[in-house]
Amino acid sequence: MSDHIRIIEMGPRDGLQNEKTQISVEARIAFVEALVAAGLNTVEVGAFVSPKAIPQMASSDAVLRGVSHVRDAEFHVLVPNEKGYETARAAGAQVVSVFAAASEGFSRANINCSVAESIERFKPVLARAKADGVRVRGYISCVLGCPFDGEIKPKAVADLAVTLWDLGCYQISLGDTIGAGTPRKARQMLRAVGAELPVANLAMHFHDTYGQALANLYAGMEEGVRVIDSAAGGLGGCPYAPGATGNVATEDVVYMLEGMGVSTGVDMDRLLAATNEVAGLLGRPPVSRVASALNAKKQRVS
Repeated sequence: MSDHIRIIEMGPRDGLQNEKTQISVEARIAFVEALVAAGLNTVEVGAFVSPKAIPQMASSDAVLRGVSHVRDAEFHVLVPNEKGYETARAAGAQVVSVFAAASEGFSRANINCSVAESIERFKPVLARAKADGVRVRGYISCVLGCPFDGEIKPKAVADLAVTLWDLGCYQISLGDTIGAGTPRKARQMLRAVGAELPVANLAMHFHDTYGQALANLYAGMEEGVRVIDSAAGGLGGCPYAPGATGNVATEDVVYMLEGMGVSTGVDMDRLLAATNEVAGLLGRPPVSRVASALNAKKQRVS
């Protein structure tokens, strides 16, 4: 095990975009600032998508501009197409993300096009990003199962990862969107992708629907993956997968890693405060088991 794991915080984007309650631009900016203050210096802060489709991500340009004063942090934004890229760049984006699915069924349900068509949509984004010196991260959804197509073959994930890599993505984030994976399946998938691409350029983006995310992450760490996507408080979910919960909670990941002697650089007290603040705005407690335990402990002490 390496003594360093990089955590990429998803709460302000992948987390909030699936929450029914919308929070203000000012609150989203404050959330990002609090996460960075807690030691999470890589944060995905918004998505340049249609506000009609995902109203929770409206005014992502204002959020990106609003955190531009924060130093020693890297902010990512999701862009689905060239129009989104142009708006993101105008707001100062330096790192953007594109996404594709490992399954045809999910691709059609999520963005109403085939996997091949989705790639065609963001090819111009990668071309322009290369010319602009902007780094592009590639997401692959449903790498360990799909609500429409069922089981996903590791080779399908590996082939799509190679396509994204060849187009210019510097890192491939492998997403268990419905949280259906188990450690053995996660290991098999990561080995298939790792046989084609450098493991150092892979990330794990696992949801916790069946309570397997931490175990799957540990299996991935044993395979050499050193980047983990997570969301404060376990925010999020998947609108196309009934019952699917959010990303693995950042608190749970930090607790596991620190307990293993792996330094994360994250201040748990500050992270918990940021999580509790946004949870209050959403009107529900954090999904994170560690956050729940620490909150209960604080209540007993007080």
